[in-house]
Amino acid sequence: MSVTTLRSALRSTGLRKSFGDKVVLDGIDLDVGEGTVFALLGPNGAGKTTTVQILSTLLRADGGEAEVAGFDVAREPEAVRAAIGVTGQFSAVDNLLTGEENLRLMADLHHLDRLQGRRRASELLDRFGLSGAARQMAATYSGGMRRRLDLAMTLIGSPRIIFLDEPTTGLDPRSRRDMWQIIRELVAAGITILLTTQYLEEADQLADRIAVLDDGHLVAEGTPDELKRRIPGGHAQLYFGDLAGLDRAAQAIGEAARDDGTLTLRVPTDDSPRSLLALLERLDRHALAAERVTLHTPDLDDVFLALTASPRHGQDSPR
Repeated sequence: MSVTTLRSALRSTGLRKSFGDKVVLDGIDLDVGEGTVFALLGPNGAGKTTTVQILSTLLRADGGEAEVAGFDVAREPEAVRAAIGVTGQFSAVDNLLTGEENLRLMADLHHLDRLQGRRRASELLDRFGLSGAARQMAATYSGGMRRRLDLAMTLIGSPRIIFLDEPTTGLDPRSRRDMWQIIRELVAAGITILLTTQYLEEADQLADRIAVLDDGHLVAEGTPDELKRRIPGGHAQLYFGDLAGLDRAAQAIGEAARDDGTLTLRVPTDDSPRSLLALLERLDRHALAAERVTLHTPDLDDVFLALTASPRHGQDSPR
């Protein structure tokens, strides 16, 4: 999906932020189309959370401009807050309240009247599959239930744009996929999602566009497929039963990386069926018998490793 054909839900130009001598963001330009999922990827300390905090008015930028829902984040922060919802990697759920009480409290904070707040809480409990646990203490909820409740609380105010900062951290695979489905349903209803995540499969599954941050710089942006096409590395992995077979294959094929420990050859391909067929024909022509052949095409892991520096220690935070 091309953002250029969509109205902008949020955009930034030259966004900059420093903490002391540390430059956290160094001129970030973003343009997120309405009703899409836009993912921010990057190692810890790359600037993802700082970007979200600026766009959601929790921090002020040192330079540049940003608009969210058509409002300037510096000059119109209250209007921005009225249009957005924020769900962080750490739940805002109050363990001493029931699920229903958490939602009603959030309705009060959004100044909904009593009847409207009760109705909205009931709708969201049902929507997120929490009606049966509505009167249970949130402390008894599983991780997946807590994340669903947290997101339901974010939706109390009917936001047009939601910031999801590491929304599935710590969830088991089933709960993570349940959250993915909820996100897809929100986008189908016209809500815009800005997602930060450490799970590259999550970005691949959900994002219409991805921006890769590294050390405060925007190093790449595009659809998942566009980013994958930027990275070479398609190859076939040939597995052999013994070292003699590996030796013969290495001599016959030539342009391959061998690994004596795993008895494998890694042969570059262009990912097309024709390329694989040509490789198999070469094996047959030289009477070489590979026990197994696997194919690898570049994925977001390859993109991440190719575009970002070596991992840094610490959290993506101002301190």
